[in-house]
Amino acid sequence: MKKLNFGIVGCGRIGQRHAGHIKNIGNLIAVCDIDEDKVNLLADSDEVTPYMSIDKMLEEEKELDLVAICTPNGLHAEHSIKALKSGFHVLCEKPMATSVYDCGEMIKAAESANKRLMIVKQNRFNPPVEAVKKIIDQGKLGRIFSVQLNCFWNRNPDYYHNSWKGSLELDGGTLYTQFSHFIDLLYWMIGDIKNVEVFGGNFNHQGIADFDDNGAIALEFYNGAIGTINYTVNSFGKNMEGSLTIFGEKGTVKIGGQYLNELEYQNIEGLEIKDLPKGNTANNYGQYQGSMSNHDKVYENVLEVLTNDGVISANGFEGLKTVEIIDKIYSKMEDRNKPI
Repeated sequence: MKKLNFGIVGCGRIGQRHAGHIKNIGNLIAVCDIDEDKVNLLADSDEVTPYMSIDKMLEEEKELDLVAICTPNGLHAEHSIKALKSGFHVLCEKPMATSVYDCGEMIKAAESANKRLMIVKQNRFNPPVEAVKKIIDQGKLGRIFSVQLNCFWNRNPDYYHNSWKGSLELDGGTLYTQFSHFIDLLYWMIGDIKNVEVFGGNFNHQGIADFDDNGAIALEFYNGAIGTINYTVNSFGKNMEGSLTIFGEKGTVKIGGQYLNELEYQNIEGLEIKDLPKGNTANNYGQYQGSMSNHDKVYENVLEVLTNDGVISANGFEGLKTVEIIDKIYSKMEDRNKPI
């Protein structure tokens, strides 16, 4: 079977992680970034061509099968649409975009070009998440009554220093950059959200970030379930917890740990979840860690989709729903925080 050819747009830490996994399943033939040092570092062999212009890369690299978009959040839509219109499949990092409109334009571009648009949602592959999703789909928890999502992380000034992170235009906000994976799991496991009530703001990052650093949110789902999200990047000194607790008619489960990587509690009628495989470690960003490093699973899915007519693990519509939910939250937060 012919190996697939990949290109990467965005050669920072996440682009470097993509490159490692691409080399395990296919050929990395082109990389692009406006930072010459970063692009040359990732183009580490004669087989990889460096570019400092996405337009030039897409014009010259006709043998590409898929382009991975690893640029700042606010550029995902522009770069994805260019790649799709050039006739290439796209794997876009989270969040899909930072506006609902941009997500819609990305989906339209994929449909018009008849190309696949896939979104990185690697927390779906955490072993306890997969196990709980399976029993929900099988009806083993019965009707879901309520859910509680806690995201307690730390991001200090060093994280935002000399970076696009913290910029409203390129970052979008804490729920986009830090916690969009968690919002995705609410949609994926429980369902779409009808109403939100929000308290939050920027308590500890004034002059560092243009947006919220914590929030408390009440949720009403279309299926009748209710829920809460409590999030912060003000956990003192280090990340504390990422957890999801689900209260159902026939059972209660809590997925916890720092990164939704442990099954902390279960009490389910006639069922016990056992023998979960060990998950991957968290993404390591030096002083910081992020969500679970499941990009190997993401690329296994890409390969299955493009070579064996497999099912996309997270498609453009699902990426859009995450952004819609975050947009509802931020719109309410903005309204509440307006001066009277």
